[in-house]
Amino acid sequence: MTLPSHAQIVVIGGGIIGCSTAYHLARDHKADVLLLEQGQLTSGSTWHAAGLVGQLRASASITRVLKYSVELYKGLAAETGLDTGWKMTGCLRLATNEDRWTEYRRLATTARSFGMEMHLISPAEVKRMWPLMDVSDLVGASWLPTDGQASPSDITQSLAKGARMHGARIVENIRVTGFRMKGNRITHVETTDGAVACEKVVNCAGQWARQVGELAGINVPLQPVKHQYIITERIEGLSPDAATIRDPDRRTYFKEEVGGLVMGGYEPNPQPWTTGDVPDDWQFRLFDDDYDHFEQHMEQAIARVPALAHAGVKRMINGPESFTPDGNFILGPAPECANMSVGAGFNAFGIASGGGAGWVLAQWVVTGEAPLDLWAVDIRRFSDLHRDREWVKARTSEAYGKHYTIGFPHEEYESGRPRIVSPLYDRLKAQGAVFGSKLGWERPNWFAPPGVERRDVYAMGRQNWFPHVGEEHRHVREKAGVFDQSSFAKYEVSGPDAAAALEWICAASVSKPPGRLTYTQLLNTRGGIEADLTVARLADDLFYIVTGTGFRTHDLAWIRDHIPDGARASLRDVTEQWGTLSLMGPRARDVLAAATRADVSNAAFPFGHVREIEIAGVTLRALRITYVGELGWELHVPLAETGKVYDALMAAGAPHSIRPVGYRALESLRLEKGYRAWSSDITPNDTPFEAGLGRAVKMRSNAPFIGRTALEAAAGKPLTKRLVGFTIADPRAVLVGRETILRNGEPVGYLTSGGFGYTLQRSVGYGYVRNAAGVSDDFLLSGRYELLVASESYPAEIGLTPFFDPTGERVRA
Repeated sequence: MTLPSHAQIVVIGGGIIGCSTAYHLARDHKADVLLLEQGQLTSGSTWHAAGLVGQLRASASITRVLKYSVELYKGLAAETGLDTGWKMTGCLRLATNEDRWTEYRRLATTARSFGMEMHLISPAEVKRMWPLMDVSDLVGASWLPTDGQASPSDITQSLAKGARMHGARIVENIRVTGFRMKGNRITHVETTDGAVACEKVVNCAGQWARQVGELAGINVPLQPVKHQYIITERIEGLSPDAATIRDPDRRTYFKEEVGGLVMGGYEPNPQPWTTGDVPDDWQFRLFDDDYDHFEQHMEQAIARVPALAHAGVKRMINGPESFTPDGNFILGPAPECANMSVGAGFNAFGIASGGGAGWVLAQWVVTGEAPLDLWAVDIRRFSDLHRDREWVKARTSEAYGKHYTIGFPHEEYESGRPRIVSPLYDRLKAQGAVFGSKLGWERPNWFAPPGVERRDVYAMGRQNWFPHVGEEHRHVREKAGVFDQSSFAKYEVSGPDAAAALEWICAASVSKPPGRLTYTQLLNTRGGIEADLTVARLADDLFYIVTGTGFRTHDLAWIRDHIPDGARASLRDVTEQWGTLSLMGPRARDVLAAATRADVSNAAFPFGHVREIEIAGVTLRALRITYVGELGWELHVPLAETGKVYDALMAAGAPHSIRPVGYRALESLRLEKGYRAWSSDITPNDTPFEAGLGRAVKMRSNAPFIGRTALEAAAGKPLTKRLVGFTIADPRAVLVGRETILRNGEPVGYLTSGGFGYTLQRSVGYGYVRNAAGVSDDFLLSGRYELLVASESYPAEIGLTPFFDPTGERVRA
């Protein structure tokens, strides 16, 4: 096919993701689509993928994406006439120890929460289903009957044919060499056969996505890693419908293929490929067989399936797959470019994800908004840190090595640390801090008392830090604590139209007089919550915005993309200019008054206000706000002076028993108070009214803002879901999120977050209760509730108001 001069949307890459995206763009949106493939379709990594299709993930939205893939693969052949090789064999996941079994009991609860069928079965049942397996070391297994396997090349060819049937054009053997840009917008795609004018570009170039993105100034932080598996000759007694097997404690997987087995694994010592550019001609190519490296898997596999010891190996596959630093794939609009989106880095589950990823990515490209809460895979979860390819290689290698390890709650990555530290790092370390990491920043999670080992000891039950975090929590409730929150993302919006621009972007009114601050959500056009942040008005034409560490790139991009065209308003990221010390607790005013000459009385400095004050000769921004439910201030200090101000606070606070406090106590404090966390309790799937935040929305004014139309359309109709709190008295219940909510014995939702409330001496969780006929107070309060925790049921009490200080008196003291 000859290259056209123009296309509405150009998709780069003819693997399963590119073909799925092109198919959905053409089928669902009738878009004018041109797909460009530098070799032949599937010639990158799709052709050598193993083809296992699992669906259950920790995110409800990503599980929905994978479930869509299965439904698509089931029916695609009927539309296109090309078979996909889909077989619903089901999947067995094996457990050989109690921690793994607890993980599966939790996963079974998650599956129920997400509407998926999953059973926990005995070793005897496993042996009956898979007679060739040695089950002598098993505790049990999970059984997901709707999982299966498919042929990666067949699916891709079927999707490509479907895309053509709906009007998409596909050109093979053509390489993208660059882009013509106008500002930060692509106007033409340059290729080896000439240029194509276009409106939008979708980068689905697989392991080449990194270098294709670089041509437009975009960072796609993926790392090709060598992944090996074998295909055996026929094995006597192996059923053609044998379930796929995941044996994570032995780091291996199996699937039946033409009477033999496909067997591979995820080793703790992976072999990353190049950090440079992948050769353009790496098509239908593999690395040399590496049996020395693969021996670790062979040994474990033969122990599990002894018949493998006598089976001939038909072929070894040793090919590169794209992996990412956190094990999640990469989707969405690149923050550096106005009209390039990305679909790449699928961590060897591109076949399972391909159908659904193409579906959501196509909608995202056309409408400019994700149709679901896709934060877990959003490209805007990364930052400039991820431009360092050596760092990405180290972290990605660690993530690959964790592919089959037990997923303990609160587990931290270790590679590439410490990367970014606040000026207080050494001081806090000397005070016993045990650090975690968020977007490269080292942050104190908890403080080990003298004589206590300074590290996390992971477990499925209460972990080693539990009592020490409890002491920190109580200290903030009774005295005063300081949190180093310097990693907060911080922006300034300035200019004559700054107020008008923010009024359009924010759901709450931010046009208060200078010296006031506003807690607000930023909404999408569906009324869903895209961000949750604080806006402080410093002057008529200057606003200071504070949001969560991990949301830095996302929230900046959202604000920038929604400042109206022509508005005289500029947006700057000032994160590294300001450190943040959060002084919280009933004695916080005593400490602050001893450290500054400013009047910090309630009359002079009420809640919801911002003032410039001076501590130790340093002028800083004091914001009277809290995320712990106590009297307190966020003190935003010029970064280089953070240590000086911290020392002054510690000296002034000594008579008031001040101490440093970590993020795990922050989490337990906010849970007791019922404060929402974006990406868990509130997401793009949830409106402020469903989340119990309707009071923060300026519906009573006539002011237009993004999302207003959707909220107005829903006004007056009963809410079909509402976020509420639950407590459990039984000390055995360890809440981590995704536990099923039962009302009168029937599932009505699941927890979005969970933990322990040390003041309440109960486990605390939040989740949406759903009911198609409406969720009124009467409906909520008339039910009898239980929470399914690791497949065990515990009685729970519901709360419609905060469990701690429901009237907010302590915050406004």
